[in-house]
Amino acid sequence: MGFVIEVISAMLLVIGSVAVLVSGIGIIRMPDVFTRLHAVGITDTVGAAAVLLGLLLRYGWDPVMIKILFLLALLLVLNPSASHALGRAAVHGARRPWLSDGDQG
Repeated sequence: MGFVIEVISAMLLVIGSVAVLVSGIGIIRMPDVFTRLHAVGITDTVGAAAVLLGLLLRYGWDPVMIKILFLLALLLVLNPSASHALGRAAVHGARRPWLSDGDQG
């Protein structure tokens, strides 16, 4: 049973790391605030949650588990709220979405 948990933990850590890497690339590659929020909004939350769940499985029933669960709960509440607030601030701040060359006319 311990081997299965270790494998699942390792898979969650790898999936979370890849998701956070993709999120970081999305921030760099996207042209405006709206596409950056789209690239980061979900992948950052899912990636960080997967990493925390992988760590939770790795540590098992330990006092660290309470801290990880607390961080996970905060992450799942605050990341989507922050993305929503940034999007609304961009809309109300008169930001216009980026348009490709074909969408100008």
